[in-house]
Amino acid sequence: MHEDSRGWLMELYREDQTTVDQIPAMAYASMTLPGVSRGPHEHVQQTDRFCFFGPSDFQIVLWDNRPASPSFNTRMKFIAGHTSPSLVVVPKGVVHGYRNIGEESGLILNLPDRLYKGPNRQEEVDEIRHEQDPESPFQLKD
Repeated sequence: MHEDSRGWLMELYREDQTTVDQIPAMAYASMTLPGVSRGPHEHVQQTDRFCFFGPSDFQIVLWDNRPASPSFNTRMKFIAGHTSPSLVVVPKGVVHGYRNIGEESGLILNLPDRLYKGPNRQEEVDEIRHEQDPESPFQLKD
């Protein structure tokens, strides 16, 4: 983030700092109401690049579900958004979810490297939805 007397600026994407497999295929914005959670879920092929700006804060929870990763089975939890504007890169195979912990609706921008449902929306959705399984080890609750 670059801050000055006018506010701040955050570079979300630079082609000179990106490899070919990290190029965003699309961009979308979503708004999450206070107290609402999204996820946890994971992608088999897709890497997400979430931008949490505010005006609310989000509790982000990540679980490394990649067996070949040195951090396999590691859970990470942190705050992003109004108090800490952040770009969060979530590689394929990392389970992720977030909850709006603020009192205002929060804005999120995502720049994934794959198209939702593929070209012309002709493919299956690339998601494993853990939030639909009450027995899942991936829970946003503490």
